[in-house]
Amino acid sequence: MIRAKIMNANEAAQIFKSIRRIVRAIDLRSREVAKASGLTIPQIVVLQGVNDLGEVTTKVLSDHADLSSATVVTILDKLEEKKLVERYRSPSDRRIVHTMLTERGKETVASLPGLLHDEFEAKFDKLTDKDKIRLVESISEIAEMLNAHKLDAAPILTTGQVTNEITS
Repeated sequence: MIRAKIMNANEAAQIFKSIRRIVRAIDLRSREVAKASGLTIPQIVVLQGVNDLGEVTTKVLSDHADLSSATVVTILDKLEEKKLVERYRSPSDRRIVHTMLTERGKETVASLPGLLHDEFEAKFDKLTDKDKIRLVESISEIAEMLNAHKLDAAPILTTGQVTNEITS
């Protein structure tokens, strides 16, 4: 049985180009934010997670940030080196480690640049609530269609050049 093509080549090309432009915009913004803050996007996401959740375990923070526990631990090591967070063992169960912001961490969170461009945020704010919901759902659906839900958001959210070349 021959499977019918659902998407034509032009549609596929348009979708690919749009996703590629989004990836490039995220890459550029990631670099801008890193330069301005001295932190990577995943470090900011984890730092904001600690800020949002308060004193938090790695597991809860991992779920909140959509990162693996191992990745979160690595990020927390870096944030602790920068004296933005501190970790301590639970007095009731020594196996549990909690993380909290330091004063320096609180100051850093308060001064962080937005993860999205100001222009994007301004345009998004002008949308109706219904259109905002539709857009967020559409982006989530695209991520699902790309099987992105199976991927760890990894410690680096920037793109890079492919170093392996295919030779014939």
